[in-house]
Amino acid sequence: MRLIHSKTIKITLFFLCSSFSLFAQTGGKAKITGILKDAQTQETIPFATAVLTDKATKANVKLAQTDMNGAFTLPDLPAGTFTFRISFVGYQSMVRDNVVITSTTGTLNFGEIKMKTAAGNALKDVTVTAQKATMQLGIDKKVFSVDQSLVSEGGSATDLLANVPSVQTDIDGNVSLRGSAGVRVLIDGKPSLIAGGNVAQILASIPASSIESVELITNPSAKYDAEGQSGIINIVLKKNTKLGFNGSVALTAGNRDNYNGNTNLSFQNSKINLYGNYSHRYGNRLGGGYQDITYFNSLSSIAFANQNTNSTSLDKGHNVKAGLDYYLSPKSIISLSGGFNSRLNDRNELININQLNNALNPVSLSNRNNTNNGDGSSYDINLDYSQKFKKPKEELTFNFGYSHGDNNNYQTYNTQVYNQNGNSVNLDPSILHTNNLGNNTNYNIQTDYSLPVGKAGKIEAGYRSQIRLGDNNQSADSLLASTNVYVSNNKLNNNFSSKDQVHALYLNYQNQIKDFGYQLGLRAENASLTTELEGYNGNVLYTTPGRIKYNRLYPSVFLTQKLKGDQQVQASYTRRVNRPRPWDTNPFLDVSDPLNYRAGNPNLLPEDVHSFELGYSKYFKKVTFTSSIYFRQTNDVIQRVRTEPDAAGIITSTPQNLTKSINSGVELIGRFDLIKALNFTTNVNLYQSKIDGVPAFGIVDNSGFSWNANLTANISAIKNLSFQFRGDYRAAEVMAQGKRNAMYGIDGGAKYDFPNKKASLSLNIRDIFNTRAWSMTTEGNNTYIDFQRRMQGTMGNLTFSYRFGKTLFNSTKKPKKEEQQESRPDEGTF
Repeated sequence: MRLIHSKTIKITLFFLCSSFSLFAQTGGKAKITGILKDAQTQETIPFATAVLTDKATKANVKLAQTDMNGAFTLPDLPAGTFTFRISFVGYQSMVRDNVVITSTTGTLNFGEIKMKTAAGNALKDVTVTAQKATMQLGIDKKVFSVDQSLVSEGGSATDLLANVPSVQTDIDGNVSLRGSAGVRVLIDGKPSLIAGGNVAQILASIPASSIESVELITNPSAKYDAEGQSGIINIVLKKNTKLGFNGSVALTAGNRDNYNGNTNLSFQNSKINLYGNYSHRYGNRLGGGYQDITYFNSLSSIAFANQNTNSTSLDKGHNVKAGLDYYLSPKSIISLSGGFNSRLNDRNELININQLNNALNPVSLSNRNNTNNGDGSSYDINLDYSQKFKKPKEELTFNFGYSHGDNNNYQTYNTQVYNQNGNSVNLDPSILHTNNLGNNTNYNIQTDYSLPVGKAGKIEAGYRSQIRLGDNNQSADSLLASTNVYVSNNKLNNNFSSKDQVHALYLNYQNQIKDFGYQLGLRAENASLTTELEGYNGNVLYTTPGRIKYNRLYPSVFLTQKLKGDQQVQASYTRRVNRPRPWDTNPFLDVSDPLNYRAGNPNLLPEDVHSFELGYSKYFKKVTFTSSIYFRQTNDVIQRVRTEPDAAGIITSTPQNLTKSINSGVELIGRFDLIKALNFTTNVNLYQSKIDGVPAFGIVDNSGFSWNANLTANISAIKNLSFQFRGDYRAAEVMAQGKRNAMYGIDGGAKYDFPNKKASLSLNIRDIFNTRAWSMTTEGNNTYIDFQRRMQGTMGNLTFSYRFGKTLFNSTKKPKKEEQQESRPDEGTF
């Protein structure tokens, strides 16, 4: 215990020191000022990052962020020659080279800097000197540019999200934010119907190479959908931002016969932006683990059960996304986009089960083979319209979205008992078939309007309707003993349909008075979930309707104060909801684990969430630092609750509404640019969880402290060659009925850019030391369970990428140097 405690302390100190080793530089009285605007709309751009770099040492001298009016100031600058760069995710960075500051320089006003977006073509001179900013801070969200993540290249969105600060993924691909589940995951701002909306399978089907950025909204304002206990993760897919015809191809090969292919094509001129991408994933995964159960006061002679599992899984998927933006006028854009996904999943699982008595003698020894053959497809269509007006920042947008998905899974469970009560037996196998058919349809109608008020104010208002329809059918049959006849298994035959509706109105007002900014919002929602279950009681068919309906108001308050020395403080409060998903309310019995059944609960109530957050950010010469203190109370919290075992030793887990939980903590994020060849980003989250007991479910009060941390380092000491290393650690954490154990892992990657700057070759290895294992212990009145499942193990990928195309249309022959500059329009000069 002393050794473990010492190790934990050392790891904690390491990450804390990484986050707190901040330093600043003093200088003269010179300063640089300016205002950043969109080159086409003339609207100001808030929360962009401005950096001044020493030309001789390449070190960052000063960093700042534009305020809500797009204005920035770099104060207290020393004498020297510098490069100025300002950047924001989704725009080309703007650069001014050879900025000279002397002892007599006072205020150097750059005036209005116009930044090019996807729709604009105002910039003509192009140069490339550095990577774009990887982290942007907004009034209610953080944006991480992730297209340069080497350790996740060739992997899926699940692998990539593990590299984003504040985000964790578990062995099944489920996502948590700051250690809390219930996060809302969106693709391009909208829910996805891949695999019936199953987040884990959605992320597994999206290649990391198709993702541009990840937006973390830990305390969303009233403008956003109120759903999501711990916040929103919005995955932004790549979309064309370059003029002319451009494209890219990426091919990946990995161990265990894992392959990826991805291609992007785009064309843009002053009138249209046409883009499309296609990706294919062929992935093999190996899994395994164990489960040891101790029964107290057993209803039978079974006192212990030991279960060992080995599994293989093959996933094949195709993703297609295409879209057209047409510029009716410089301020009017109509867009049509669509996506298609198809997938196949073949899974084979071999389970060895030993059930023993108190003397550790066999009661029943058996092998079970589970096979699953699954397939599914989904598609979505979106029509968008955007109208800007003469008044800057005045805009009206409209969206209509439709999506549909089908999912089919056919399972066979073959159990062979070979020993009973210590005697060898040769019994006929017990065979069960289940067939799950599901289809889901989503409708989305949304309109948003923003109007500037006064010098710095803005009003935002909007309406949104979401309608989700689901129909799921499960049929089952079992083999009659000593025959070749299969009969219907009415215990598992069900049909479940659902209709989930949310209609919402919101109003936001934001303003800035000097260095103080505020945003007040209110969202009103009318929500209902209607369900209908058809099942059997013996041979008698019955129908059970269900309905949950409620109206709620969701206020939000954000207060921001800019301080001297590039510092900012923000306080916020929001009310949110975590609605039970259709699969949480679906009472189908999942019997794939012979000792642990799972079922839904059609009577679940939505969680009511109240969230408070206090944030602080600071920009140093070589450091970008942001921190948050947060507090979240969740009423009617939803967690899976395990029943006591039946006479066969089977435990069933079902989601239930507990009373409430409280999560509070401190999060630290730091970006450190130590030298030109080295930078790293670190994230530390320390939090306390408390869950109130519910005697009716045998749950007592439970609380505990936990933390998680990660660190990503980028090294580029050799020309055209870069390296990336990442480590993460998750300490043990309490749950309603037990504890999840600690886990950690290390990833690494390297990338070589060919001299032509169009091709690259990268190699990465995830979970280098094969240490990531998901394990936990749970306790009930009559059971103690020790459980572990291995993750996919050490995975290596080799990826070749090639970019092609010309950026600008011009029939005039240009100097060779200028042509080279135009081939990569990541930055513009001004």
